[in-house]
Amino acid sequence: VRVEQFLMGRYEVTQDQYEAVMGTNPSFFKGFGFNRPVDSVSWDDAQEFIRRLTQMTGKRYRLPTEAEWEYAVRAGTTTPLSYGANITPRVVNYNGNYPYGNARKGEYREQTMDVNSLYPNPWGLHHIHGNLWEWVEDYYHGNYEGAPTDGSAWLTGGDQRLRVLRGGSCSYNSALCRSAYRARSNPDRRNHDFGFRVVMSFP
Repeated sequence: VRVEQFLMGRYEVTQDQYEAVMGTNPSFFKGFGFNRPVDSVSWDDAQEFIRRLTQMTGKRYRLPTEAEWEYAVRAGTTTPLSYGANITPRVVNYNGNYPYGNARKGEYREQTMDVNSLYPNPWGLHHIHGNLWEWVEDYYHGNYEGAPTDGSAWLTGGDQRLRVLRGGSCSYNSALCRSAYRARSNPDRRNHDFGFRVVMSFP
């Protein structure tokens, strides 16, 4: 797959940003500060945010495609996570009771963290592992056979009732934070583990 150049948000969309555009804050973790990522947003909600943000700014925002998201999370690495073969809660916000590989158990915070906290991946993206599951554009497919080779969203075939989420979250175990792991859900479903970040195509 050849991925064309694109610009990705360094952080997940925050509660402050979401409220500035949408006039509301649906977050379950809203009591912890507006620099937390917005949560409890559906894929449909993310699309409406993007539509309004594009209208307000004149810039064309969108969700990342699944190929773009994985390219960005890997950041040139081939290990299970962009930090290497393992992680701890010191670098990723996940349920530390369930470590990856031979790592020791660690802290389970039971909540999201500020979008600019902990350590960015090698390309400067914060919390692209853990914190919140992130919606991407594509329909869910059981495998990559027949997927687009240009990095575009896969919007044919598959299960068109479902959209893809990537990255794991603060509530889930470490294995689900792996760069390759994929989840899916109905586009109208809201969950306190669901958030998103935005991208723009390169000018």
